[in-house]
Amino acid sequence: MPSSCKDIRAALAACLQNSDCVLINRNLPADCLRPPLVETLPTQCQQLKRGYGECKRAMVDMRKRFRGNQPIAVSQELEGGAGPGGKQLYGGRPAVGTVVRATDGREERKDGG
Repeated sequence: MPSSCKDIRAALAACLQNSDCVLINRNLPADCLRPPLVETLPTQCQQLKRGYGECKRAMVDMRKRFRGNQPIAVSQELEGGAGPGGKQLYGGRPAVGTVVRATDGREERKDGG
């Protein structure tokens, strides 16, 4: 299994092991994921189940095939570089933060003018 869904799968397994469906009612975790027992799960487990399903579905989605799934632990603002110190969009020198020399207009041009 690709590593993009492993984290959410492990979180779902841990949530199921700590749920009342498994601990008190002594059901198998696989049985707790099927109706009618799925309604007895905590909200967090239900959200993880839905997220895991979306992650597996995105693995075969052709639109996300090259980019892969988004990591679940990192927010979009931190990864996208929306704040100061963000990543560059191209491989050239950064436009901001470079030192520009002041000229008085009497320097020779490099192109021979």
